Amino acid sequence: MPNKNDYKLLYDINSPEDIKKLEGQDLKLLCTEIRQYMVDVISKIGGHFGGGLGAVELTVALHKVFNTPYDQIVWDTGHQAYPHKIITGRREALKTIRQFKGISGFLKRSESPYDAFGAGHASTSISAALGIAVASDLLKENRKVVAVIGDGAMTGGMAYEAMNNSGLLKKNLIVVLNDNQMSIAPNVWQISKYFNEMISHPEYNRFKGAIWDLTGKLDYFGDRLRKVAARIEQGLKAVLTPGMLFEALGFRYFGPINGHNITQLVRLFEHVKELNGPILVHVLTEKGKGYKPAENHLQRLHAATPFDKLTGVSLKKGSSLPSYTSVFGNALVEIAKSNDKVVGITAAMPDGTGLDKLQAELPERYFDVGIAEEHAVTFAAGLATQGIIPVVAIYSTFLQRAFDQIIHDVALQNLHVVFALDRAGLVGADGPTHHGTFDLSYLRMIPNIVLMAPKDEAELRDMLYTAVNYKKGPIVLRYPRGNALGVELKEGFNEIEVGKAERLNSGNDIALLAVGSMVDYASKAASLLAQNGIEAEVINMRFIKPLDEDMLIETAQKFDKIVTLEENSLTGGFSSGVVEFYNDNHIKVDVLRIGLPDKFIEHGTQAELHHMLGIDPEGIVQKVIDFLKNKNYKNGVVA
Repeated sequence: MPNKNDYKLLYDINSPEDIKKLEGQDLKLLCTEIRQYMVDVISKIGGHFGGGLGAVELTVALHKVFNTPYDQIVWDTGHQAYPHKIITGRREALKTIRQFKGISGFLKRSESPYDAFGAGHASTSISAALGIAVASDLLKENRKVVAVIGDGAMTGGMAYEAMNNSGLLKKNLIVVLNDNQMSIAPNVWQISKYFNEMISHPEYNRFKGAIWDLTGKLDYFGDRLRKVAARIEQGLKAVLTPGMLFEALGFRYFGPINGHNITQLVRLFEHVKELNGPILVHVLTEKGKGYKPAENHLQRLHAATPFDKLTGVSLKKGSSLPSYTSVFGNALVEIAKSNDKVVGITAAMPDGTGLDKLQAELPERYFDVGIAEEHAVTFAAGLATQGIIPVVAIYSTFLQRAFDQIIHDVALQNLHVVFALDRAGLVGADGPTHHGTFDLSYLRMIPNIVLMAPKDEAELRDMLYTAVNYKKGPIVLRYPRGNALGVELKEGFNEIEVGKAERLNSGNDIALLAVGSMVDYASKAASLLAQNGIEAEVINMRFIKPLDEDMLIETAQKFDKIVTLEENSLTGGFSSGVVEFYNDNHIKVDVLRIGLPDKFIEHGTQAELHHMLGIDPEGIVQKVIDFLKNKNYKNGVVA
């Protein structure tokens, strides 16, 4: 962990007010020390890394120039905001980031007044910042509002919807495009630097305003002069900058500028904060800046487990067990090689979803649409109308963004689109913005959809094969983050009968009906219950929709107490379907529902969260014992 004696300035920075006292070389030294501190801390505990390293000068400049937290900075997601946390009073707390009971890896309003808007999903910052800017006008406040959006988030349509609305409303709003792709050559910087300083300088803008006022009084001739002047300025921007798109959306564009020149950044922000209307500042940064292992890494160490500070190599010993993600990725390649109608679609997460394997093996059948989940789903729907079988691989939490497209463009037309939902259930350190805790609820209600969850990696392979060969409409499989169980993977695939559960073992005292990741926990809980003299029957329900109604009837005939288990919100999830079936068919049986409570779950390891919520095997055992003891317990919820 960091040694205070290794830092000259950083330990004197406890709020942005302390940064305002620094100039010149001290600002540069502070930026160096922030990077050093990030490396010292994150190398020990892990976290999102590369984006923050690239945003250090940008962060320092914003907090030096603007009066935060009165002036509000809205960050897009939180990957680039670690330096922001460090200089807003959370330097020591960074040592707990993404850990159980520690600070969040993303922006969180309840954590700090400097976190103007909470965010874990991309492309939201401009919309939120515009809302804050409009509120400032309505409340007759004079606060400045800045949205910092990463270039990856600009692939999301929501960003352009917000920019279009901003251009129409003409509110005072500054959008900073943090472009870390280095798409514009360094030799452009010097040209644009001169140009930006010219058009942002107060004297230039006062002169321009005076000319505008004068020409406005000259009738027809004045109008012609105005048009000529506007064309000259637009022509210069078109030649020297990529900003015409933003200008067309109603923004004054400044950039691109070197995002690692702290002096230049401070000067530019001091100028543009005095301008009225929507402003876009295009900043070029280097992801992983200042840390050679990150600069040389393909993904710029976007996110890292604990690593060696000198080499950047992970210290975490890899498990011998495959991840569910890799099992899915390999299975999709196998299936696609035998079926030329199969394609894969990802929303900017090829590695995270396992589609990098398809990209490597069959690149012509791999599509990365960027951070645009809505487009991904409707794009898949279009493919499906032509007989292509699209497999849309998206994290459970991110598919929420395409809810309407799933209903309107896929399910309503009953199109054969396969949805592969990675990170279903509790994901761990990324916390509530990334937990996949609602998919069973928001998908179960949609007509025409088949919804299933595998108990292990072998069943995941078979479910994917089943989904690809299912011809009757949309079909979804969801699976958890992390390593699989280590069951034997056979060659080839078996098709599973849709809507059929399987009884894993028999019992006489109580039935445990489980789906997905909870099947393994149910089996372990049954073993523990046996030690207490309780015989529990374990049923892998497999399908959340359609439910195996025959199995539900048989189970209710044998047992008067049944337990459902799911790693999803109990509101509207698997257990809701079971209870609804029994109620609608007038079947009297006591049902104990074990799953996730009706609240957002904090971050921590998956094991810590499962234990806290009582959904691990030991927690299940205690709840089942209490359930059996309570003779008057009726259709209760234990969470």
